[in-house]
Amino acid sequence: MTEVALTGLGTYVPDEVVTGEEIANASGIPEHVVVEKMGLREKRVCPSDDDHATDMSAKAAERALADADLDPADLDLVCYHGSEYKDHVVWSAAANVADRIGAGNAYATESYTLCAGAPIALRQVAAQIRAGDVERALLVAASREEDLVDYGNERSSFMFNFGSGASAFVVETASQPASDTDVAADRPASERARALVRESAAITDGSFSMDVVMPAGGSKHPPSRETVDAEEPMHTLDVPDPEGMKERLGEVSLQNYLDVADDALDASGYDRSDLDFVAVTHMKRSFHEYLLDELGVDVSTASYYLDEYGHVQSVDQALAVEEALASDPPRLEGGDVVLFLAAGTGYTWAATVIEWLD
Repeated sequence: MTEVALTGLGTYVPDEVVTGEEIANASGIPEHVVVEKMGLREKRVCPSDDDHATDMSAKAAERALADADLDPADLDLVCYHGSEYKDHVVWSAAANVADRIGAGNAYATESYTLCAGAPIALRQVAAQIRAGDVERALLVAASREEDLVDYGNERSSFMFNFGSGASAFVVETASQPASDTDVAADRPASERARALVRESAAITDGSFSMDVVMPAGGSKHPPSRETVDAEEPMHTLDVPDPEGMKERLGEVSLQNYLDVADDALDASGYDRSDLDFVAVTHMKRSFHEYLLDELGVDVSTASYYLDEYGHVQSVDQALAVEEALASDPPRLEGGDVVLFLAAGTGYTWAATVIEWLD
C-alpha cells in the first residue's frame, strides 16, 4: 500500500493575549475556576482588523512548506479544514490561501468537521494519496471563533476557552521517488518524512447537532437590523440547553473517544499499550486527565495540555505536537506512536494514528 508521509508542520498564533484573569473578570466566573477547572491560563486572540483565517493559514502554510523543503508549485492539493467563520461567508478560504502561497498547480477544496477537523482531513487526504489521486497536499486550518463568544452568556461558558491560531501539514506519497521534473527531485518524500500517516476512525451522533448554534446569520435568520438589535444576542454562539447537553454528552463522550481511538489503533496494527503520545482537543483539565488515564498513558509525559492556547478548533493537534517536540526533554521522539484525537460539536469524535520518525 502507498505510504503517506507527513513531511512538514507549521503553526501560527497571533501576539495578542487574553489571560484567565481577564476572562474571569469579563464573565464573573472565579479566576481559579477559569485557570484550574477550565484549564485556561491564557489564550491568543486576533485584533479585529488583523489575522483573519486566510492570513493565519498562509503564515502557517509557509512554515510547513519550509519544514518540508517543498516548493508550493509542487502541490497538487490545498485543503482548508478550519473554522467556517472566516474572512467572508460562502467563500473559499482554500482558494485564497493557495493563491497567496503560490500553489498555482494545486486545486483547492475545503473539509469542515468543526473541532474534529484535523484527524478527519488527514484521513481524507491520505485516502486520496493512497488512491493515486494526488501526490502532494497541504492541509491548512485556522480559527478565530473567539470573536463569536459572549462572556456574558453563562450558557456558552464551555466555549470561553476558544482561542485563535492556525496550523498546516504537508503530506505526500512516500512510496515513489520524485521524478526528474519535480522541484523536490533531489530529496524525495521518503527522505524528508517526519512521520507516517496510518489509519483513522470516526463516530457521529447527530442528536447533538442543534446543541451549539449561532442563532442568526444563516438562512433561517439572515442578518438584519432586528437580529443585530435583538435583546438576546443572535450573532454569538449559544447553547440553548447547557444542562441537557452536558448530561447527554456525559453518557457517551468518553466511550466515543475511546472507541475511535481503539478502532484507529487496531486498524493501524496497534493497541493502547503502544501509545507514546496523544494530541487531543483542549478540554477541561479533569476530563483531559481522565481520558488520558483511560487510554493508559502518562498525562505528564505523553500529552501536552494547551492551557496557554485554549481551544483553537482543529489547530489543537498541531499545537500539541509542536510543543511536545520543543519540550525539554522532548515528549515526542522518533519511533513514537502518536494519536490525533478530537471531537467537534455536532457531535463527531475522530482519531488518526501517526508514526513519528524524526
